[in-house]
Amino acid sequence: MSKRAVLEVIALDVEDAVAAQAGGADRLELVTEMAADGLTPSAATVAGIRAAVDIDLRVMLRLADGFAAGDVDRLVRVAAELREAGADQFVLGFLDAYGEVDLAAVERVVGALDGCPWTFHRAIDRAADRDTLRKRLADLPGLDTYLTAGCATGVDAGLPVLLAEAARGGEPGYEQQILVGGGLRLDHVPPLRTGGIEAFHIGGAARPDGWTGPVSREAVARWRRALDGA
Repeated sequence: MSKRAVLEVIALDVEDAVAAQAGGADRLELVTEMAADGLTPSAATVAGIRAAVDIDLRVMLRLADGFAAGDVDRLVRVAAELREAGADQFVLGFLDAYGEVDLAAVERVVGALDGCPWTFHRAIDRAADRDTLRKRLADLPGLDTYLTAGCATGVDAGLPVLLAEAARGGEPGYEQQILVGGGLRLDHVPPLRTGGIEAFHIGGAARPDGWTGPVSREAVARWRRALDGA
């Protein structure tokens, strides 16, 4: 019997968070500004959500659209403010102009997290070489998850990569959990579960009215049932 799959839902505010938890989400990714693919929310928003729900929260550390780290000093300060607001899990990922991991920036920000668990996000799907990126990050403290669609355009095209990486679980650079997100649909769930994938990330799929509307408890519950039945 395979273990219960993790369902992570993007939440922008307390209303989203409460609906996602009620629908059966295991974890939330907290962001703001989805027009820029998700930036760091305010410490006040994080504190409010932390007070409203009791499931795990992963907070985005990203100051601007794109995958460059930008102002690393500010990122480090923001990470400290978020930890004071109750954040104890994070999401980050930085590339340089050549599509290589910006290891200096990642290491500085991770150093400010003091061992907190974190996800390297979909920057991996824009990397020049996924395998090299994974191996360079392999020993960083706290890294336990990769959020990935398998390729930049989404799960439809990335499915073979996801299944191939899942099959390498336990190899150096492949110990982390694969969290599948980015154009993920319910019909992707059976082949992914069969291939050993145990974590799923939804954003727009939890919002019947799009990003201008709230998370729907029932939409999340539909995903929960699909994951539990797969």
